[in-house]
Amino acid sequence: MIVESPSRHISSQPKVSRYRANAQPFDEVTVGDLAAKAGVTTGALYHHFENKLGLYTFVRRDVERRLLDRMEGAASAVEGRSASISAALLVGFDYAVRQDAQRLLGEPPTRTADDPLADLLTALSLPTPPPIGRILAAAWRAAVLSVADGVPAFQGRHALGALELQLGETAPKS
Repeated sequence: MIVESPSRHISSQPKVSRYRANAQPFDEVTVGDLAAKAGVTTGALYHHFENKLGLYTFVRRDVERRLLDRMEGAASAVEGRSASISAALLVGFDYAVRQDAQRLLGEPPTRTADDPLADLLTALSLPTPPPIGRILAAAWRAAVLSVADGVPAFQGRHALGALELQLGETAPKS
């Protein structure tokens, strides 16, 4: 996965922001590793991104927005809440694997960040109570991370597809 920098001067330094998103967990990657993978100096990275977290946040938001667009499209193409959510989960899984972004998308957001995936899954699940979005996001991330950890993609996809969602049409009475 290659992502371009937010810099307006990217044409003068086209390699400044190239970053292989799936190589290692965020905590294990150094700024030197990122610079080497991008073919630039650490100074160039710091010029375009304040720090490692800034680069990670930029890349994650960009890739995550593309993921959510695909998941929303898949959900809207299928009737029924349970079926539309299942379609969204599988399309999202396929996208993460195809883009080689399993680790990037499979790791939960940083503690200070929102969770757009959980928010989307909550919205698609309404009127089911909000924890459903976090629960579904956790299951999706586990399937995606299993591929990053060496499980064949078809097995991770099959496991995710084995979830049988049965979302009622109304919220339970308290």
